[in-house]
Amino acid sequence: MPATNSETVDRILDAALMHVPFDGWSEASFRAAVSDAGVDKAEAEALFPRGAVDLALAFHRRGDAAMVKALKAADLSAMRFRDRVAYAIRLRLELVEADKETVRRGVTLFALPMHAADGAKALWDTADAIWTALGDSSDDLNWYTKRATLSGVYSATVLYWLGDQSVDHSATWSFIDRRIDEVMQIETMKKKVRENKLLKPFLAGPEWLASQIKAPSRMAPRDMPGSWTAPDARES
Repeated sequence: MPATNSETVDRILDAALMHVPFDGWSEASFRAAVSDAGVDKAEAEALFPRGAVDLALAFHRRGDAAMVKALKAADLSAMRFRDRVAYAIRLRLELVEADKETVRRGVTLFALPMHAADGAKALWDTADAIWTALGDSSDDLNWYTKRATLSGVYSATVLYWLGDQSVDHSATWSFIDRRIDEVMQIETMKKKVRENKLLKPFLAGPEWLASQIKAPSRMAPRDMPGSWTAPDARES
């Protein structure tokens, strides 16, 4: 029975994990992984047109998928929402703890200018996966701000985690809690500003503008940044 594309991707990825810690996400690692996995070169190039870069992105997506699966299986009902977010970040890192050097090599790859956009999108996709798995229902500007904020928290945490030498990465888990607390303080301040009667008249314009920004349609291409809802002509 022929293997599916998903199975072939996993075979190449599993083989790559033996080479990336030594050779990075490089063409040498890609060729070695394809050979070790016993996959035809033309088939591998069809699955990964850019070679090692697409392979690194596939590794990142596999980590996101594993995190989402684990989150759906976990009982988070007793947790505060901020603790659920912190738990999701911790879970995402724990799932790749055995491949820490592989992650480090990925950070190095996506720090290069020519791959920075791919790295930024990968971070955004992780943040989106977390918010979606936790039941985020926002469909306005908050959809973007939540993911942008969490992307920043996650990227900072990954860098901290890579250099963390503490027992069981305890310093990293404390770092996550501090970052989440800082975000919550910002949200509390924003709420106070919105509720301030003196400032309310000045916020009417910006709030109306923000209300016109909508989250991307689930039917739209994944690379679309969002949509603009035109004002109703009857309101003019």
